[in-house]
Amino acid sequence: MSLKKFGNKDVFVNTMRAFPTCDFVVFDSKVIYNSVPAQSGARNYQVRNVSSSKGFISLYEYNIDRPWVDTGRTVQTASIADTGRIYPWISKDSARSSFKTANSFQSSDSTTYNNEFQYGDVLTNVYPLKASISREYITTPSSSGGTYNKHFVALKNRLNFYSLRSEHYKVNSSYGNKNIQTLNMVSIPSIFYGSRIYPGSMSLKWYYTGSLAAELQDSKQNGELIQVGPPGSVGSGSVAGVVMYDEGIIILTGSWALNGESLTLRTAGGNDSPKWVYFGAGMNDGVTQATANSNMINASFGMSFKGQTETQVMTMFAHARRGEVNYSNNPTFLQYGQTKTFHTSSHVYEESKDIQLKNFVSSSYSHYSASFERQVFISRVALYDKNKNLIGVATLANPVLKKEAEDVSFKLKLDI
Repeated sequence: MSLKKFGNKDVFVNTMRAFPTCDFVVFDSKVIYNSVPAQSGARNYQVRNVSSSKGFISLYEYNIDRPWVDTGRTVQTASIADTGRIYPWISKDSARSSFKTANSFQSSDSTTYNNEFQYGDVLTNVYPLKASISREYITTPSSSGGTYNKHFVALKNRLNFYSLRSEHYKVNSSYGNKNIQTLNMVSIPSIFYGSRIYPGSMSLKWYYTGSLAAELQDSKQNGELIQVGPPGSVGSGSVAGVVMYDEGIIILTGSWALNGESLTLRTAGGNDSPKWVYFGAGMNDGVTQATANSNMINASFGMSFKGQTETQVMTMFAHARRGEVNYSNNPTFLQYGQTKTFHTSSHVYEESKDIQLKNFVSSSYSHYSASFERQVFISRVALYDKNKNLIGVATLANPVLKKEAEDVSFKLKLDI
């Protein structure tokens, strides 16, 4: 085995920027993400262990097609059960550590942690962690009477900050007062888009009985969602809302009727015309045919955008120079049938100097061996730290022929 040290110009780190596309379809309280159908597993009702009909995706895809079963086995202590799935757990001890989702002893409400758990109890959580898009219909964002929506209030300062891009972001402007307007807030978890939503990529489509009623696009790349179609439609050219790129939030205020039809897309109130404030009804918001009306199936919605992800990539160049890396530890590298005599003692280990290598240089003539030449097939490149501990192995799809008179370089890339 030949150990070589990376040179000063052999290792560098750069940033790989990608723009993944996300596409959602909402119909009859179902959310379909990137046209991924529900997959029933042989051992579990869902292969991914998340609800595909609600548009959920699994973080790190833990417990793929693993059923939750009581095996009767325990791990380490009798309190940590083997359920057939991986899950996080911690023990309540003198360190008094807890999960973020549980009230800890440091929180203002530590009753749950102190009273419901004894020292030595095991606290468990559930994998996979999952996320999906959701929609919130807000009729009273922030009134003077003290009634308010906490999600909207948390965004007010950020909306005013983005007013430098467009006046339509401003909470109170000549375009209206969002404190008293009916709002439609769509939340997109960052797992779908990465560091931000790519400006100019957002598209919202409102369908009625399968036909496109209206479409919004961020055509100016400044966050304004402008109705661009169908050409000549009611409200065409008007701004129906804004999109917050970094936060993954869409706020829709468009309240004009898109057509003369009548629908029920809210849990309280009667029928109304299709409007942008009703966009995404059934998007994990509790609105169903049972809570609204059976005619909600006349409406369907589409949302597509591009995210922006930035991944640090380490690139390493491993060089096999001419005259180097010309021996293999593969037993077939030596001629078959030789007597491998060796001498060993407490001071020395010496193998025979007369062992011959197998000549596998191909010849252009049949039944004729070409002249011997040192060459090897390189099948993998191993990475070691400064203490010569193996930390990684790069395996080639097909072994590469390395002749003694040639230089060969391998490019290794690792996301960090």
